[in-house]
Amino acid sequence: MRIKIITLSFILIGTFTFVSCKDDDENEPEGLVLDETPFALNIGGFPMPAIAADNPLTIQGVKLGRMLFYEKMLSGDGEMACANCHLQEFAFTDTAKFSTGIRGNKGGRQAMTIFNMAWHDNEFFWDGRAHLLRDQSLLPIQDELEMDETLENVIAKLSASQLYKDQFIRAFGSEEITSTKMSLAMEQFMNTILSNNSKYDAFLLDSNVFNESEKRGLDLFTTDYNPFFPEKSGADCQHCHGGANFENDKYMNNGLDADGQQKDSGRIAATKNPKDMAAFKVTSLRNIAITAPYMHDGRFNTLEEVVEHYNSGIKASNSLEPALEQTREKGLFLTAQDKEDLIAFLKTLTDNDLMSNSNYSNPF
Repeated sequence: MRIKIITLSFILIGTFTFVSCKDDDENEPEGLVLDETPFALNIGGFPMPAIAADNPLTIQGVKLGRMLFYEKMLSGDGEMACANCHLQEFAFTDTAKFSTGIRGNKGGRQAMTIFNMAWHDNEFFWDGRAHLLRDQSLLPIQDELEMDETLENVIAKLSASQLYKDQFIRAFGSEEITSTKMSLAMEQFMNTILSNNSKYDAFLLDSNVFNESEKRGLDLFTTDYNPFFPEKSGADCQHCHGGANFENDKYMNNGLDADGQQKDSGRIAATKNPKDMAAFKVTSLRNIAITAPYMHDGRFNTLEEVVEHYNSGIKASNSLEPALEQTREKGLFLTAQDKEDLIAFLKTLTDNDLMSNSNYSNPF
């Protein structure tokens, strides 16, 4: 059961509390003990997040999760951490089309971004094969194309470290290290990686922040498609990329390939439902300007290519999203100026604080 967790301190204080692994706790109690001090999120203008009732955010749990996120002992060769494919300076994604694993092997999909995960409640990975974020956290460790290590070996390595045994005591009350505790800690840390301080967020408080091109781009973004009056038609983006996080918690086939040309079956591998053929998780458009390449297979290198795909490049298929099928034959009627303005708006979703926030950086 998932419940909404937020304390009065979130609203009154609005601070982002974090304890660095680099710093010694000046007020460390004599002897290591469980520390369940809550971790306060600064959610900004977002709605209250849904945090699992069995894994509330604590300062020490988040600290442990951050350590594990950057810990190279989680990989088979001791050279790779989660952070190798989820780079903070690129909104916790990879600039490579396909990330490189510990033996130089390439994965089959572009690394997804990791921010605002607390607002995702529809499974994880491009195909949704992991039900909870804690489940997702362990799978790359065991993937032979990624970190290629067993959980048993990881536990043995971490158990040999006094640093980790001490931190597991602070976070969970026992020095015993288990994969479950690891997953809970990593879930906690990833739930604290927030992106809510872009130019767009400033615009919500003061409309004068946007220039005319950005305002027109926002209007195109939110205006419905109108095949009968092209001059009044918009890009109709908000139905799939709406809300505070610019996504819709769905899996969709966005017409990248026609039937018979699809090399990646997508969501159907997890659900076995034919309607999910070539459907992939609808991702957030926040920070989209710095997270190239785009799509599950990294086929597009620029935002211009992405916009043109929706404008005129959608392929017909049996499982194509109906809203996109409506636009496929005639396209979106976007002019060169329309495309320029739409991209100008998309660039306002970049949150530079996310890329520079030391609370998310390597603690070692």
